[in-house]
Amino acid sequence: MADDILITGMSGLIGGAARKRFETRARLTALNRSDVPGVRTVRADLSDLDAIRPAFEDQDTVIHLAAKAGDRHPWEAMRDTNVIGTRNVLEAARLAGCRRVVFASSGATVAGWEREEPYRALVEGRYHDVPEDWMRIRHDMATRPNGPYASSKIWGESMARHYSDEFALSVISLRIGFVNAEDRPTDSRKFSVWCSQRDIVDAIELAVDADDSVVYEIVFVNSDNRWSYRDLSHAREVLGFVPRDAAEDHR
Repeated sequence: MADDILITGMSGLIGGAARKRFETRARLTALNRSDVPGVRTVRADLSDLDAIRPAFEDQDTVIHLAAKAGDRHPWEAMRDTNVIGTRNVLEAARLAGCRRVVFASSGATVAGWEREEPYRALVEGRYHDVPEDWMRIRHDMATRPNGPYASSKIWGESMARHYSDEFALSVISLRIGFVNAEDRPTDSRKFSVWCSQRDIVDAIELAVDADDSVVYEIVFVNSDNRWSYRDLSHAREVLGFVPRDAAEDHR
């Protein structure tokens, strides 16, 4: 079990939920652009490798959550945080001799498949148009990003693969579903891709605690949604992840 954990983006929704889970079992450090009250915080921009390196000293595990999420951000901001920033996190972790990085990727890496049936019917709530037999999207199938944000997460997964192969840095990429402050699905698409705050923190904790033999993996993480098109079987096999919540509980 990790004793020293660095969390990037702790001031965000998932970061705050992760803090609550880990603060009773580990010494936490936040890498953030603003102070996180009650937690040792290194304030720095992810695009500045020299500035962020002190945060990684003596850390066992890094939970990399910081990102410009969604496509509402200018490309330059997304590039600096999601592309350059993720590379810098991996490089700083390598230089500091960290054991593992848990990378917050996104289900958006395959959301482009929602253009095709039956996935389009699933996210539009046209359940009567979904055939009896259809294939869920697996972690090892072709990605299909639905925008620059998703593309930046695919790049992060690729860079994680490189650091794992070249430097034996353990990196587990979690393709996270839709996590929101309401903690419930709010439209037809969310009934497919929703992930509860409890389920995502469960998955993060399982990734942190995974055996050292887990050197590189990509897994989907969402709740136990009846109409989900993302396959959770690999997350169960690799991490033992079994979601505790379900979108249908909120119909």
